Amino acid sequence: MSSRPPHRQNTRPTMRDVAERAGVAVVTVSRVVNGIGTVREETAERVNAAITAIGYQRNEIARSLRPGQNSMTIGLLLGDLTNPFYASLAKAAVEVANEAGYAVLLSTADEDPEVERRAVGELIGRRVAGLIIVPDQGDHAFLNEINGHDHVPIVFVDRPATGAEADVVLVDNEDGGHKATQHLVDQGHRRIAILVAPSYYSTGRRLRGYRKALRRSGIEPDNDLVVTLRRGTTEEAEAATRALLTSANPPTAVFSTTGFLTEGVLRACRDLQVSIAVVGFDDFKLADMLPTPVTVVTSDTEELGRRAAHILLDRIDGDDSPSHRTVLPVQLIARGTGEIAHP
Repeated sequence: MSSRPPHRQNTRPTMRDVAERAGVAVVTVSRVVNGIGTVREETAERVNAAITAIGYQRNEIARSLRPGQNSMTIGLLLGDLTNPFYASLAKAAVEVANEAGYAVLLSTADEDPEVERRAVGELIGRRVAGLIIVPDQGDHAFLNEINGHDHVPIVFVDRPATGAEADVVLVDNEDGGHKATQHLVDQGHRRIAILVAPSYYSTGRRLRGYRKALRRSGIEPDNDLVVTLRRGTTEEAEAATRALLTSANPPTAVFSTTGFLTEGVLRACRDLQVSIAVVGFDDFKLADMLPTPVTVVTSDTEELGRRAAHILLDRIDGDDSPSHRTVLPVQLIARGTGEIAHP
């Protein structure tokens, strides 16, 4: 998806364009778009069909802007904001944007494709200068339609998107899964369970790294030790760990693919008074303060946000080079739980 230099002549469809296509007055289009006044159903249908056909987006702040000028605002569309990962990412991106003189409009879709599509449309309608998006698992070809007239620069972060070409900034999830699993293998473990949060990309790559590390160590992955959770909550992880540890042939180690899941694993181990090796993906508060500090694979989440923001600002400033993928490294921090040897 190409970016455009600032101050290029605006090609956004206007209400007048919609009116000409629908064969109605501009005031009629305004009534339909803004939901005010009375418009016959047949006429409203014609107006809405014209809006869809030419890709018109209601402009929330056009009156405050000169023709062809975008706002000094960046849109940031993230996942679940209760997740410290996204909060940290957002904080860093906002700091970079603010330093460059841009305000940030923050929105969340929380893995809902319809909410995401609506949020993107609203942000573009507000004439944001660019967008940083954590994409859900749906097809993002719709961006080519919504953004076709505006060419607002977009950077995907944490995951790539299907159906849309744009810059993307990721962490090396597969290498992280490999590092976590290999570390447990190095402690003598062969029955290593993995708890997988639902994700079409990030945790899927961590699972791929897990399987690769086992096979390279001559261990055939056991499907009974691969637990994919429906929602990826702490409570689900706790229940799944209980089931694993009370089974006839329990694992001696667990790799949990998110911080939420790691908390659930630790709770189950505490309640069952079982000491097994644990490595989690993503660090979390007080992980190093527990009686046995938690070994984690982690990345610089703030750098993820900073890098995405810098790339977006370059695009806004006119960088029209081909889109590219940036992959940030991960590291394993050995603290204690991951160094519990095979019994």
